[in-house]
Amino acid sequence: MEKLSITTIQTDLHWENKEANLNMFAEKIRSLKEPTHVVVLPEMFATGFTMKPEQYAESMYGEAVSWMKVLAMEKNIILAGSLSIKEGDDYFNRFIWMLPNGQHGQYDKRHCFTLGGEDEHYTPGNKRVIASVGGWRINLQICYDLRFPVWARQQIQPDPDKDPAPEYDVIINVANWPEKRIHHWKTLLQARAIENQSYVVGVNRVGVDGNGLNHSGDSMVVDPFGEILYHCSGKEDVNTVVLEKSRLEEIRNKFGFWKDGDGFLIV
Repeated sequence: MEKLSITTIQTDLHWENKEANLNMFAEKIRSLKEPTHVVVLPEMFATGFTMKPEQYAESMYGEAVSWMKVLAMEKNIILAGSLSIKEGDDYFNRFIWMLPNGQHGQYDKRHCFTLGGEDEHYTPGNKRVIASVGGWRINLQICYDLRFPVWARQQIQPDPDKDPAPEYDVIINVANWPEKRIHHWKTLLQARAIENQSYVVGVNRVGVDGNGLNHSGDSMVVDPFGEILYHCSGKEDVNTVVLEKSRLEEIRNKFGFWKDGDGFLIV
């Protein structure tokens, strides 16, 4: 698939109010007129960045997960975003990649945000997840993961029967990143795109959360050369960007920096 359409939804969230958030997002998604492949929602889109998973987390059979299945099937889209999920005795900040046929991929946030006490309530994930759609490979990440370049770094694993190739084509990072550190967010999104020669899609929320922290959004889409294709600050916005495989391949072929990367192992 030469072109991949990604729709980002930057919006305020109703603090710890699942019903209100699901209704709000359903209205925005159902109002989409043009076809799109993937719709991306912010981190913990159903509750906001809550540190009360004992009260607000759900199982993988819960209301918000079921809601994702319904909307993905109804609009024939991949619906992506993170939720507070309970599994056994553990809670995870889980990125769900919901397909229109009801199947899903999932990634548990590796880097729990210690400054906000997330590590005291949630269990970190232990593996990277590369999703796929139409030949595009998507690296799923959540908020604080953005600060750790090794976790995002392309791993080149040569196949003796094929030419070496980068591991993925797009990073999608969903976030609740506060305005007071938004310069870091914008800088790191571009850095991840440049160093990995991949598209980067960062989706953040706007508005004031239940802890009094303001969020300016600053959702961005960055191309593999670090050029900003989309940026919105300080307001709600729904936007669709078309990523082009030809642009990706042009940059990787002309500037083959990815071939010179150091081999490494994540443990």
